[in-house]
Amino acid sequence: MQWEIVIGLEVHTQLSTNTKIFSGASTAFGAEPNTQADAVSIALPGVLPVLNKGAVERAIKFGLATGARIAQRSVFARKNYFYPDLPKGYQISQFDLPVVGQGALTIQVEPLSGNAKPYEKTVRITRAHLEEDAGKSVHGNSQGVTGIDLNRAGTPLLEIVSEPDMCSAAEAVAYAKALHTLVRWIGICDGNMQEGSFRCDVNVSVRRPGEPLGTRREIKNLNSFKFMQQAIDYEVQWQIDTIESGGKIHQATILFNPDTGETRAMRSKEDAHDYRYFPDPDLLPLEISTEWIEQVRGTLPELPQAKQARYVSELGLSAYDASILTASREMADFFEEALGDATGQAKICANWIIGEVSAQLNRDGLDMTQCPINAQQLGGMLTRIADGTISNSGAKEVFRTMWAEGGSADAIIEAKGLKQVSDSGAIEALVDEIIAANADKVTEYRSGKDKLFGFFVGLAMKASKGKANPAQLNDILKKKLAG
Repeated sequence: MQWEIVIGLEVHTQLSTNTKIFSGASTAFGAEPNTQADAVSIALPGVLPVLNKGAVERAIKFGLATGARIAQRSVFARKNYFYPDLPKGYQISQFDLPVVGQGALTIQVEPLSGNAKPYEKTVRITRAHLEEDAGKSVHGNSQGVTGIDLNRAGTPLLEIVSEPDMCSAAEAVAYAKALHTLVRWIGICDGNMQEGSFRCDVNVSVRRPGEPLGTRREIKNLNSFKFMQQAIDYEVQWQIDTIESGGKIHQATILFNPDTGETRAMRSKEDAHDYRYFPDPDLLPLEISTEWIEQVRGTLPELPQAKQARYVSELGLSAYDASILTASREMADFFEEALGDATGQAKICANWIIGEVSAQLNRDGLDMTQCPINAQQLGGMLTRIADGTISNSGAKEVFRTMWAEGGSADAIIEAKGLKQVSDSGAIEALVDEIIAANADKVTEYRSGKDKLFGFFVGLAMKASKGKANPAQLNDILKKKLAG
């Protein structure tokens, strides 16, 4: 029997402010435990929260980037629950009046298996609300006990809640990746998943076609796209097997164990009424003027989708190339800077960045911000390919040297003697010598053995030490061999 999968995501995005959402305490990662847990973050008697303007501006920025409604009046509420790492016994969040309303994000989905083609899909965003983070429980220390680190308490978060619009692990991963790219692109989050700056909760349910939505289970705190895909696939199969064997799904919060590849229930899932939300009496409603919204709009960069469309329409790139180049703002900036020194060479520039540059970064375990060569260096090399100064093989040697030792393309070409021979007279003389020395092969070629053309090309390139311009060489050889 067929089953339909229904998936929605709640993504906790740590905002890139230097201080916490309601106090001046630092948000820097890696400090000694409890050295950044100030009086406001743990709500000592007599303290009052003061809202961080930068956190609000980042929320507005996200709303504008997703075409969402920005609430000109929103309210902070106390969400009451009792965990060891929640020192106040409540979390300041937003409930019925969030700062960002309904929006949408269009994604490119690459199916995880089979021969299905990539496709485009729009995922609706229900809301995005501001809230403070809780602390962190540290398990299994040297004393064998659990410790509490409250440094993270009060760190600003934007929780982004989607509609249950996704129906496969591939779609959920594509949405999470697109969201990750976007928040980094517009500068509201560093996206560091290992440090917990971008954490995903995935709500999964299954149903038979035509039936109402099934009971969902929430997979908490996934900080890897690979683990997300594995967790969803396992959970979907577990729910189907449970129902088909006569069992019943109970709403629950669950965890994914990457070592076993399995999910397990952590606790029964709370509903909104369990948290006993009420407006925070220490915080006034947040008022956002039209002028403030427009001011923030003016700081938005060109967004990934707009840039992709421009690369296709203005530069003639394929949709695939455009999507790869806009996978990060750093790569898009590198491409455009390199292209500035190689005008009219968009395709070859894209090929080098998607191919050689990305491959070398992967081999060296680096990201785009750590690239040993800069965009101007690559652009200079591409210019020399375009004007015929070096061949493709020569360009690869230039690239390898540039990566390992630095320097400009022109300096490396000169130092290594890589300049391509484009003097037609010199090439003709070289071809004449080869034809004269291989009269028997010439006769065979002219009698119909066309495959011998490669033989002559090889001899010519060897004689020129690889420096003959390939296009000119081929043209001259064809003419000479034709008699």
